Amino acid sequence: MLKRFKSNWEIQHNWQLLFPLIGSIGLGYSAYKLALLFTKQYHLALTVVLAIILFFLLLKFTLFLFKKLEHKWIVSQRWEMIRIFIVFAITGSSSVFVGRPIMKLIGITKENLNPMLYWVLFIIIGLIFYQILLVTFGWLFGQFKFFWEFEKKMLRRFGLGKFLD
Repeated sequence: MLKRFKSNWEIQHNWQLLFPLIGSIGLGYSAYKLALLFTKQYHLALTVVLAIILFFLLLKFTLFLFKKLEHKWIVSQRWEMIRIFIVFAITGSSSVFVGRPIMKLIGITKENLNPMLYWVLFIIIGLIFYQILLVTFGWLFGQFKFFWEFEKKMLRRFGLGKFLD
């Protein structure tokens, strides 16, 4: 079974199994947190059952995304797509954790600013840090080239491509 898994994901070295393991743990954690939203910690058994169901639904959805993006994203081995997904997940969460303290440091809070303007600024600041963190985490996970190209494409869509040339 492990041999089939390795060949299916083009895993050549055992250390590469780390990425499917991290991805599965992250998927399980996400499923558990989503289950807690629905069960509100009332019934542990219900939460666990719902988390297992959500895990398999999220897994099916993730594998569907892999199939769709496999031809769009150019990577040398299929397991590298797992690394890319992990980088996107870490970056999205990190940009929120970095954005909030930056806004407080600047002095922007929900209390001293119109809520609509606060959220617009929060999204803008989060987006700025998302761009920086995406390339940084991409580099840390050995996918700098992929994320640098992805970043350039995203900046061009924002109309900022002239700064790249």
